[in-house]
Amino acid sequence: MPPEWIKKRRIMGGELTEELEAHVKVIIDEVRRRGDAALTEFSKKFDNINLTAENFRVTKEEISNAYGLVSKEQISALEFMKEKIENVEKRLLRRIKATIEDDVKIKSLPIPIQSVGCYVPGGEAAYPSTLVMIVAPAKVAGVPRVAVCSPPTSQGTINPLTLVAADICKADEIYKIGGAHAIAALAYGTESIKPVRKIVGPGNKYVTMAKLLVSRNVAIDMPAGPSEILILADETANPQIVALDMISQAEHGADSISGMVTTSKELAENVIKELEMRVPSLYKGRTVADALLRNGFIIICERLNEAIEFVNTFAPEHLEIIAKKPRKIAEEVTSAGIVLEGQYTPVSASDYCIGTSHVLPTSGYGHVFSGLSVLDFVKRINFIECSKKSLLRLRNNVKVLAEAENLPNHFLAVEGRFELEK
Repeated sequence: MPPEWIKKRRIMGGELTEELEAHVKVIIDEVRRRGDAALTEFSKKFDNINLTAENFRVTKEEISNAYGLVSKEQISALEFMKEKIENVEKRLLRRIKATIEDDVKIKSLPIPIQSVGCYVPGGEAAYPSTLVMIVAPAKVAGVPRVAVCSPPTSQGTINPLTLVAADICKADEIYKIGGAHAIAALAYGTESIKPVRKIVGPGNKYVTMAKLLVSRNVAIDMPAGPSEILILADETANPQIVALDMISQAEHGADSISGMVTTSKELAENVIKELEMRVPSLYKGRTVADALLRNGFIIICERLNEAIEFVNTFAPEHLEIIAKKPRKIAEEVTSAGIVLEGQYTPVSASDYCIGTSHVLPTSGYGHVFSGLSVLDFVKRINFIECSKKSLLRLRNNVKVLAEAENLPNHFLAVEGRFELEK
């Protein structure tokens, strides 16, 4: 019998209950109705801080002070991450531009969305890397207004590393607002925060539910759940490496999912031994242990094709393939947020400095969503120019199809252009 969380996973977003929806809807409705006053109330209620409309937005002075609280090495690492992301995203953006000249000239161009809200988890934790992964692609796309919302600390500030990251990536606005009320503010606006056209970024279940509810009125990227790793390994995999990668993902929190699917019983047994040996003495050992006990798993398959079938059914956020022929196996993967091939391509590297975004589909959404990229911040518009000669060649086909669909005036709109010249 599969564990309860695997059963829930069969329905994407299975953790998002009706009770949660009702709770979040009240928050959203209050922000829509009362604006800044509701944001102040919810900041006190959920974050235990006193914020007013005058200090929702991070000031230039606060950003300047943040630089004095971080090291040169940290700034350099953030700049390196930004450059890697920009390099990948710029190349991707160039590839989706196309000019086709046949009978008709067609230019297909990516046009930036005019305003985007970026949600970055925060509070007592800090995720400057997530900010870079979201804001840098938006700026590569050419989004003119990028507003960031992140939960404040108990002192009513945002972690200095996150502020430095926002400044490095040229975010236009930064707000000390988190949770479902931040999503509502970005979607519908308040006296102090203008609404945006699209909201992106990961968050807890309240943020995820809020994004789903406001998606009726504003675009979102994808729902996001707890972080996940699935390692597909054969008998050549090193159990120490597998165990370390499972541990690295488990330290995100007790809801994190760390799993391995393998064709080797011996490997499975050795990975378990490694975990039992390492976890008790780890920093964050209790968090890792809780995650592994609640959501950790190892599945042994008789044949490799069964393991691949499980991967494609599971649709993991991160898939590592540690096997004799990782590239050949990867070619059969159809559903995953990201595929990392070989023992020297760990999730940890992709989280920070390979150049691909770590904002990825979780909870089975890899069946239908891709990882966040510059493509999430543009829409394509086709620009078409048809000459008189070309339209003449199309004339009869328009007539036949318009008559077939009983839309004769469609054809008259074409024919009328030539009647003017008679």
